[in-house]
Amino acid sequence: MKKSLKLIIIILLILISLFTLYRVYMYIKIKTAKIEISLKDNLTLEFNDKKHVSYFINNINGEIIDDYIINSKKLGNKKVKFSFINDDGIKLNYEFDIKIIDTVAPVIWLGNQYSLPIGSDMNLADKILCGDNYDKNPNCFIEGNYDINKIGTYPLTFKAIDNSGNIKIQPFNLTVYEPVTNTTEEINKNIDKKTINFEDIVAMYKTDKTKIGIDVSSWQGDIDFEKIKKAGVEFIIIRVGGTRGTNGKYFLDSKFKRNIRLANKYDIDVGIYFYSYANSIESAKKDARWVLKQIKGYNVTLPIAFDWEEWAYFNEYDLSFFGLTSMANSFLKTIEDKGYKGMLYSSKSYLEAIWLPLDYDIWLAHYTSKTNYEGKYKFWQLCDNGKIDGINGEVDIDIMYK
Repeated sequence: MKKSLKLIIIILLILISLFTLYRVYMYIKIKTAKIEISLKDNLTLEFNDKKHVSYFINNINGEIIDDYIINSKKLGNKKVKFSFINDDGIKLNYEFDIKIIDTVAPVIWLGNQYSLPIGSDMNLADKILCGDNYDKNPNCFIEGNYDINKIGTYPLTFKAIDNSGNIKIQPFNLTVYEPVTNTTEEINKNIDKKTINFEDIVAMYKTDKTKIGIDVSSWQGDIDFEKIKKAGVEFIIIRVGGTRGTNGKYFLDSKFKRNIRLANKYDIDVGIYFYSYANSIESAKKDARWVLKQIKGYNVTLPIAFDWEEWAYFNEYDLSFFGLTSMANSFLKTIEDKGYKGMLYSSKSYLEAIWLPLDYDIWLAHYTSKTNYEGKYKFWQLCDNGKIDGINGEVDIDIMYK
């Protein structure tokens, strides 16, 4: 018995000694391992830019194990750590420092001309959209003198400066005018605008790679689904509802249940859109959960769209463009986590100037016969004055790309 115990102890001591020798060997091997890494001269990364670790490496004597995308959502110094296998087959750790910077100037939503009726009660700088990709509250102000109570044209300059010191300068002329009351004839002339026939859109845009459809809400009244189906509608995007202002009560579109029930009955593919007043990630998630509750039990095969259009009041929302895009991402992720497809609805101009890149489909609004939007999009809303048998009044017409 004593001999067996002694043998076990000897074996354990041998194993411990071998393990210790191996640890020493590996330590020496790693400490003396060849590391030949040269980095780029410029070790700065633009805010929210998606770059892999290898982006900053000119040469490396081996292969990176996990060439991950560096998190660039916060300005300042950042340590980048990674592991690689060198040419001798040794796994090594390495790290270097970079700096996350913001060199993008704020956006001023303003052309060369701006007009206001005499006596307008407003702060002009607050009225004009002024926002930044990173800064929630860039310094936005107007240089020059004007009198809102005196008719005339005033040369002014709008300036916006963010916390990184980026500056946007926009000269413009403010025209203060006396409002003119239109005659009945002029009003009727403005109302009598040309409509676009659905059948003409089909003739122009229908291919084996497209489907032609419409998007609707209570504004279209009681739709005759048999007629729109016969007219060639291949899909329909239905407004489910929205909220009555920021943090307001939810409302269900008065025609939603009728529209989705009949769309399902006539076997028309259905998408959904929700008009959001969200001002935070949590409120956007709450919006998505409300939408999911309303569509339960219906057949929704097309994407559910996040539609945020409070641009006239953007300055009041205390949001950066990154914060706005993060809200949309949160809404759409909540939707997709439940098995649906999500997409962002927005106009061409806002997609180009304000929204940051998303990993979701885009529903482009651009009222033209041929869009020059260069980004990717799954749906295109090409007009808001469509005419189709089965709907009294006008309707938006859309193209879906397969």
